[in-house]
Amino acid sequence: MLENIRENSQGVIAKVILGFIILTFAVAGIGGYSSSVDTSVAEVNGEKISQQAFDQAYQAQRNRMAQQFGDMFDTLSADPSYMANFRNGVLDNLINEKLIDQSVHELAIRVSDEDLKKTIREMPEFQVNGVFDNNRYLAIINQSGFFQSSDFRDYLRVELTRRQLSQALVTTEFSLPYQTEQLTTLQNQLRDVKFATISAEQFKAKVEVAEQEISDYYQSNQVMFENQEKVKVEYVALDVADIAKNVDVTSEEVNTFYRENINEFTKQEQRRVSHILVEAGEDEAAAKQQAEAILARIQAGEDFAELAKTESADTFSGENGGDLEWIERGVMDEAFDDAAFALATAGDVSGVVQTSFGFHIIKLTELVAEQIQSFEEVEQELTTRVKNDEAQNQFFELQQELARVAFEFPDSLDDAAGAVNAEVKTSGWLARNVNLAPFDAPSVIDAAFSDLVLSENLNSDVIEVNDGLVMVVRLAEHQPADVKPLSEVTAQITALLTNEKATAAAQTLVDDLVAKYNSGESIDAELSEAGSKFEEQVAMARFGAAVDSAIVRKAFTLPKPAENSIAAGTATLANGDLAIVQVTAVKAGNNAANPQLAEQKANQLAQETYKGYVDSLKADAKISQRESIQETSAF
Repeated sequence: MLENIRENSQGVIAKVILGFIILTFAVAGIGGYSSSVDTSVAEVNGEKISQQAFDQAYQAQRNRMAQQFGDMFDTLSADPSYMANFRNGVLDNLINEKLIDQSVHELAIRVSDEDLKKTIREMPEFQVNGVFDNNRYLAIINQSGFFQSSDFRDYLRVELTRRQLSQALVTTEFSLPYQTEQLTTLQNQLRDVKFATISAEQFKAKVEVAEQEISDYYQSNQVMFENQEKVKVEYVALDVADIAKNVDVTSEEVNTFYRENINEFTKQEQRRVSHILVEAGEDEAAAKQQAEAILARIQAGEDFAELAKTESADTFSGENGGDLEWIERGVMDEAFDDAAFALATAGDVSGVVQTSFGFHIIKLTELVAEQIQSFEEVEQELTTRVKNDEAQNQFFELQQELARVAFEFPDSLDDAAGAVNAEVKTSGWLARNVNLAPFDAPSVIDAAFSDLVLSENLNSDVIEVNDGLVMVVRLAEHQPADVKPLSEVTAQITALLTNEKATAAAQTLVDDLVAKYNSGESIDAELSEAGSKFEEQVAMARFGAAVDSAIVRKAFTLPKPAENSIAAGTATLANGDLAIVQVTAVKAGNNAANPQLAEQKANQLAQETYKGYVDSLKADAKISQRESIQETSAF
């Protein structure tokens, strides 16, 4: 195909046409550069929220919802009204974040580089055996989409400043003892209840559903009966892990790798030191003389730790006998490092060492010698690594070949599969969201539903699923989005309408019985006719599970019964049945103090305070936003 294109593009007419095309693009390009289009979705006090920021937040929230609710979210996402509210909710969160960031700036809340570094080093995600590991740190932030460590630091700095503001707000809230007591009393309150359940099932036999009702329901609720657009794709995949299985490496190659990377298998010498500090002050000579006097006392046999407690100007370490714990080169002052790392044996004490802080006497308290793992200890691990490195090299070469052949022969994947010694496979049905790996990657789904694959029926470009997996896909089958025919859903609609009518009939009966019961008349005969009777639940707790939760909720919303009166109401159960609920008595429960309740109340107040603060920022802000936020084609 490419050969034909090359041959046909050599004529004079073709060159003239090509010239017009180039001129058109040149003019269009100049026009594009001369005018910029505002694609922001909102503006907050003069600062714009970009479409890209919205798209990223929208996709992240949509993925979280899809993972949490699965197929249920598919149904929700088919409702245009729901998705419009969903998009507006994402935008509202972005606006709130922008307001918080502006407030942080106005309040001059900052996070120092040292605090940022300390936070990163203490994050357990970046530690191996309790110690910060730089390789693990870089690997994890790369997997999270931060390809420069500076990008992650900038992100973390913003999050930490937001946290400072939120903590400053929420830590000011507290729960007063009387509030906790009131809440405890209410939560532990007990109620004696009578209830009777009337089944809606018994009304179904008398329900009639007309064909016109079914048709009207179908026309009004077609979103419920939509088939989502789906595709099946043929695909060729290149996986580093699969390539590595067929890679052979020699022991000599592994040994060479070991020798060239010996530092990776070397555990550096570790030193734990203590010190006594004499600050120089205004009289440096006197300070040095004082340090030399302390050193003489140590050399005479006095206890180093006791002298650190009484003589050291570093009172923090002095309380622990001068202990500075384990140190690495480069952490302390250069002169301090040189002296500390010159000590050869645990218990050795340096001379007087001058630094910018004053005069130090340093004692080596523990020493762990450098340890090098032997080749035999790491041979298996290294064999795997060398195989993976070679597989990675082959992977990149095969990836380029796959891209070339899939492009040159776009009407089939057979040639591409043969070129990289792979096989053509076929996926199951894929939707635009909630698919199994590797089809859960947005890049794969974007390609599967692209015009190139879906409309032009050509091979996709090479899709990078992750660092070790690439794919090329082409259309196998397509199921357009459509509405199921009425004949297919008639039974479903009939059942829905029957349930609705049966519940409505039960509700009418129950409402009549409650009105009669509240007026003081007996309803035992009517309940018996409906196949029900009153049951009693004594000392029912607010959070008890002895009866249906709908009955419990109703019981604790009804008023305390007055003398010679009845407090009764209705409750709808989850299965569509109805219940008549009466409260006969209200009793105090066990009001023993709950230590967690005060904390829960304080947290609730803190959340309300934070929300109120954001609302106040929003009330004073100048906010403009696009009237309608549409889902972008990328999703």
